[in-house]
Amino acid sequence: MKNVKDKVIVITGAGSGIGRALAMQLAGQGATLALNDYNAETLAETVSQLDGKISQHVFDVSHKEAFYAFAKDVIQLHGQVDVVINNAGVALGEIPVSEVSLEQMEWLMGINYWGVVYGTKAFLPHLLERPEASVVNISSVFGIIGVGTQATYCAAKFAVRGFTEALRMEMKQAGSKLCVTSVHPGGIKTNIARSARDEHNPDRKARSAKNFDKLTRTSAEDAAKTIIRGIKKKKHRVLIGGDARLIDFLARFLPVRYTGLFVWGRNRVEGKA
Repeated sequence: MKNVKDKVIVITGAGSGIGRALAMQLAGQGATLALNDYNAETLAETVSQLDGKISQHVFDVSHKEAFYAFAKDVIQLHGQVDVVINNAGVALGEIPVSEVSLEQMEWLMGINYWGVVYGTKAFLPHLLERPEASVVNISSVFGIIGVGTQATYCAAKFAVRGFTEALRMEMKQAGSKLCVTSVHPGGIKTNIARSARDEHNPDRKARSAKNFDKLTRTSAEDAAKTIIRGIKKKKHRVLIGGDARLIDFLARFLPVRYTGLFVWGRNRVEGKA
């Protein structure tokens, strides 16, 4: 896909962060956009900054029926879909497995995993009709390594990675031209940590956000540029940031020992070492 001009591109979670940055850059390159967010106000803020052919759709990606209705609306409004970027995601605070509730886990998995599945499945028949198309699923470096106090988030992002890689194999076996891409951002400067759910321990949530800020190195705008470059080059796997590349290296060559390295590093961030 050499350029995105006149391509119809779906972006979920476009009300802020990477989703908003993707929308702004893709609109600037002449794409037609179908944008989603569960927050009508922030989605409207994104749309207000854009020019071009744009539709906005407010719903929670964890609701299957709403997602399939969205796909139907996109085809009726725009006539086709060329790229789907399943970007919407949420986080929990730094909650150990012994403390995280099943309700919290189900809420996060509904958005971060099932939202990706619904987005892929709802649009897949339409993507397969195009001469070239892409489905881009946002995983994380936490889909490459497991991190303490982030078991639920890791589980969802590992699931996204596995789902996406399996779909990629199926498309290759079928001889399809659909490009299937998994994206693994490192620390990105967004509001995801501040918006994380940890209603029973606000002090822990604040500490988690502070630690997150210390570790972020890449802007949402730079992340969006990397993703768009990956779409144009038909990359199957996109790592965003030097931290992501380092983590990928450690997971490959120190698949067990990286745990001790991360515990040491975490202690240094928190002033314990």
